[in-house]
Amino acid sequence: MSVPSAPSAESATSAVPWRDTLKVYLEPATWRMLALGFSAGLPLLLVLGTLSFRLREAGIDRTTIGYLSWVGLAYGFKWVWAPLVDRLPIPPLTTLLGRRRGWLLLAQLIVITGIVGMAFTDPRAGLPPLIWCALLVAFGSATQDIALDAFRIESAETRKQAALAAAYQTGYRLAMIWAGAGVLWIAAWAEMSVAEAATAGYQNGAWKTAYLVMAASMAVGVITVLLSPEPQRRELPRPKNMAEWLQSVLIEPFADFIRRYRWQAVLILSLIAVYRISDVVMGIMANPFYVDMGFTKDEVATVSKVYGVVMTLVGAFVGGVLSMRLGVMRVLMLGAVLSAASNLLFAWLASRGHDLSALVLVVSADNLAGGIASAAFIAYLSSLTNVSYSATQYALFSSLMLLLPKFIAGYSGAFVDAFDYPTFFTATALLGVPVLLLVALAARSSRK
Repeated sequence: MSVPSAPSAESATSAVPWRDTLKVYLEPATWRMLALGFSAGLPLLLVLGTLSFRLREAGIDRTTIGYLSWVGLAYGFKWVWAPLVDRLPIPPLTTLLGRRRGWLLLAQLIVITGIVGMAFTDPRAGLPPLIWCALLVAFGSATQDIALDAFRIESAETRKQAALAAAYQTGYRLAMIWAGAGVLWIAAWAEMSVAEAATAGYQNGAWKTAYLVMAASMAVGVITVLLSPEPQRRELPRPKNMAEWLQSVLIEPFADFIRRYRWQAVLILSLIAVYRISDVVMGIMANPFYVDMGFTKDEVATVSKVYGVVMTLVGAFVGGVLSMRLGVMRVLMLGAVLSAASNLLFAWLASRGHDLSALVLVVSADNLAGGIASAAFIAYLSSLTNVSYSATQYALFSSLMLLLPKFIAGYSGAFVDAFDYPTFFTATALLGVPVLLLVALAARSSRK
């Protein structure tokens, strides 16, 4: 018996009253996704963006910081173990919590362990211990993403996926601001609290306090998992032997996608592979850029927290609503244009030097663009999955989304050292040009 495929991104759009469209944001599933999105977004910057600020302040060169961003490639290879998360039980967590919640809780505990380890390491004493702890955080975070994406897709009908994606993205972005701006605030406060506050330079004790607070913040996700209902489990045929199990777990999820989309699969996968390339490549050097421009931790944190969070919330909300009203593909195109354009603003900021007003403008525009693009993109990826293989297929999509951008981003520090920041930001904007063509082709293909 063939399994019904997921409807296209455009078929999920229906002419419903605005009141019913907005009511979905008040449903319990949406609020749960907000909290779980926070848990998913928290680890990312702690092993990428915020870590790059910490390393640059500790005197680590930009080329090394760029190469260390390859820790994030763990997110690009999560499809390798996604089939295990999709099907493998974890005694006794699966018995107590269910398949999705059991994996979520295990992944969150791994993340917490890794963040605590990062808190107790000093990059000036040697990078390997910090790198191993960062890898542990990245592995746990990627595993959490696998289980959470399946949990989200299975928690509501296709029509509501855009709203759930918007709530997830809002929580995710709030966590990124907390892990980006909040950790800087805490570190700055801790510097003023220690006896050697008057001593200039890097203070590892302040960063230790900040990372321990981040580890404690993961309690938001842990509590939500413990209090959430397990999605209704889809009964799958029991394999007769190991060969049949490997076929159903490793091969069938990918074969199903190829069968459903045929030649269009190449176009879809190409779009997924490059859609976020401008943001990801640029983002690695954002915090070193702030340090080199002379912005303090308090300044960066305040701008990100006050202006960044407002524009992120607006962007995620607008992206979710527009996706339901206008269709996902139209909003994908809008997000691609805005994401590339916002990188040009960073090139302009580089020419301004230490200009706090300009920083407010650039961060606000960048967060608005990112919120719109991400909400639409998550809804698009969700529409491509078959619920029978939701964890594996979504992991494939989200891994592919990061693999090429993360690899290229590893050379970002070397590029800045060889040229300069304005050239780098302009180049990252130009990376978004092919995305526009692929979105147009994918939209045309979905209409046919």
